[in-house]
This record gives sequence, structure tokens and C-alpha cells, in this order.
Amino acid sequence: MRIQSASTITHPIDVVYDTYRNKLSETAAYMPDIREIVCESREEREGGATIHNVWISSAEMPRGINKIVRPEHLRWDDYAEWNDVERTVDWRIQVRVFAEAVTCGGTNRFIAKGDGATELVLDGDLQIDLDKVRGIPSMLGRRIKPRIESFIIGLVTPNLVKVNACLQQYLDENAS
Repeated sequence: MRIQSASTITHPIDVVYDTYRNKLSETAAYMPDIREIVCESREEREGGATIHNVWISSAEMPRGINKIVRPEHLRWDDYAEWNDVERTVDWRIQVRVFAEAVTCGGTNRFIAKGDGATELVLDGDLQIDLDKVRGIPSMLGRRIKPRIESFIIGLVTPNLVKVNACLQQYLDENAS
């Protein structure tokens, strides 16, 4: 499944890029179904940074899924390679439930607009292959696959897209 969005944030690219790269955890308060974003590791390097954040969701699990998915699964690892020269970030998401069956990754591009605003373009892909999950009989897998796919896509995708709107709100209230 393709994940794409483009948003204009009405703040200069330096401010938007720096906030997204260095203050993402502070924007969690603006995201309705994210409890917290925790920086697990960060390595500054010439021309960028490598950052590992953990997103912790406060979303409710749908009935039927809560027997398979535990509360500790409502988090995912966000691995990001920041390129300060290109003003891009290559990211990869690793979910905690059915991790072997889910691949998700992409690139965000930050583009300066002539009016002091920034266009933030997200281009990614999310794939779920329940055949890779050991221990789930194929008949059961076929029956629950739509629910699990819907749950994982509903958990991760909206946050990837919503983060831009939340970043706008955060900057409106906190940019100096």
C-alpha cells in the first residue's frame, strides 16, 4: 500500500526541518492517538543524523484483535537517516506485532517555498504478508488477515500523514 502525502507548513524550512529532526517527541502532545515518542538512540554524523524513535500509541484495539495484540504491541520503532544537505529523511518503521510480516519505509522531503513556507512530502510503502507469521494456521490467517491488516494500517498510516498537521500546530504555538 502506497503512503503519500504533501503538506505545506507555514514556517521556514530551517525551522520545520530542525523541529521534525530534533523535537519530534515534543509534537506527540499534538497527536490524538499518540501517547509518547521516545528517542531510543541518536548518532550525529557529518551531514546528518541516525535516530531511533519509539512511537507509543494510545489507540483502542478492535474487538477480536485484543486476544492476539497486547498493549505492548501498540508501539513501533522508527529508524531514520537524516540528510541535512538534501533536507530529506529516509525512514523505516518496524511494528512490534507480526514484525516479520510487516515492512514499512519511505522518504520525507522538505522543500523551501518562496513565501517562507515549507512543503513536506512523504512517500512510503506499507506491506503486510501474514503468510510469514509462524503459528497462525492458514485458515485462521485468511479469516483474520483483513482485521489485522486494517488494524496495522490504521495504527501507523494516519500518524505518518497527521504528523505534518501536528507539526504545523506545534510550530504555530512554539516557534519564536
